[in-house]
Amino acid sequence: MARAPRQADIAAAAGVSQTTVSLILSGNTDGVRLSEGTRRRVLDAAEELGYVPDPVATRLASARNHMLGVYTFASAFPTDVDGFYYPILVGIEEEAAALGQDLVLFTGTGGGQGRAHDKTAIRRTRVADGCLFFGRHVPEEPIDWLLGGGFPLVYIGRRDELAGRIPFVGVDYVAASAAVVERLVALGHRELRYLREDDDAPSSSDREKGVLAAARKARLAVRRIVVRAAPAEVGAGMIERWRAEGVTAVVVEETDTGELSAALLAAVEAAGLRTPGDLSVAVLGQPKDRPEVSGFEVPRRELGRRAVRLLVDQITASGPRTAQQILLDCVPVNGSTLGPPG
Repeated sequence: MARAPRQADIAAAAGVSQTTVSLILSGNTDGVRLSEGTRRRVLDAAEELGYVPDPVATRLASARNHMLGVYTFASAFPTDVDGFYYPILVGIEEEAAALGQDLVLFTGTGGGQGRAHDKTAIRRTRVADGCLFFGRHVPEEPIDWLLGGGFPLVYIGRRDELAGRIPFVGVDYVAASAAVVERLVALGHRELRYLREDDDAPSSSDREKGVLAAARKARLAVRRIVVRAAPAEVGAGMIERWRAEGVTAVVVEETDTGELSAALLAAVEAAGLRTPGDLSVAVLGQPKDRPEVSGFEVPRRELGRRAVRLLVDQITASGPRTAQQILLDCVPVNGSTLGPPG
């Protein structure tokens, strides 16, 4: 794995001396004649190489600044108290305070999604002792670069990218989703649909894996169970077609936006169907403002707390770091939208 860039690397890339690089990066150019072109070449080379000055370089090599970074690939800041990310952020703040750590927010989403995945923006997280990342997808090149340089990081959410080298605290969506389908089978349902977004994030794929595993265990026909759709494609017509095919239960995933589950619940109401009398409905993740809906609750606050603890463990490890990976259990939500087939 590539080591972190040094000032000598910048000097070579910019075609100047290492002394010139040191002066420009430190801002100590008083009395020194340097052209704007030279200064610009040095700064551009530093950014391209991902150079980040060590904030504790003047201290002992083992010193820490007790700062943890938080970098998101979704618009999580600012957020309403009922937003998807709010409990995660609360857990992060609570555990950081308990462990005597400060938090640094890296504005990865500033300027749009393109910046969120920009490698130079991600590399700047090295000014902290370590960093928490969360989002549905991993920008592999900069994360691989951070891991290769020994930088401590933890993802919130299960990750299988980079050959399983990413430390994470995630949720056991496979087991939780299978339990929901097992409950439907126990109620007598034999024909169901699983509605998911057309996006191959691990959290969505894990839910599908659990749904299909439980369906196969119950010897249900699985060929038509999984349906991928965008929220705008979900309407009363889709529900009515499923009903004509003999469907008696629908399971839908709950992502960070909540748009797909909201679209399904609205479509059921638009079709004039009662739950669970006409159609049983389960959401794989508790939807906002709908406590009556059956499914499970994601332990988001605990996700934040455990992620901070794991990151601090990574930072303070005395030996080689391992890609420790933790899955938390979901909490079943009984709700009132599941019943025997009508």
